[in-house]
Amino acid sequence: MSHVLHDLHAEFPDHSDILHELKVSDRHFRTLADRYHDINKEIHRIESEVEAASDERSEDLKKQRLHILDEIAAMISKAKAA
Repeated sequence: MSHVLHDLHAEFPDHSDILHELKVSDRHFRTLADRYHDINKEIHRIESEVEAASDERSEDLKKQRLHILDEIAAMISKAKAA
């Protein structure tokens, strides 16, 4: 169990420039990034035992976070190809 926040720059360390460009230019990306941040923060609070949650809730949040990461990875790939 990790008690470290995983921001997008830590998840995609080689793509900081693309993350910045997408955040500035793409509304959908900003929405995804904000959702990722909120979900990630909630997971961190649960794992740090600051906030209580069932295992089911915790797993659901982790699945949501992975889904968002997959979508962001696809957006990065598309931006790299452009």
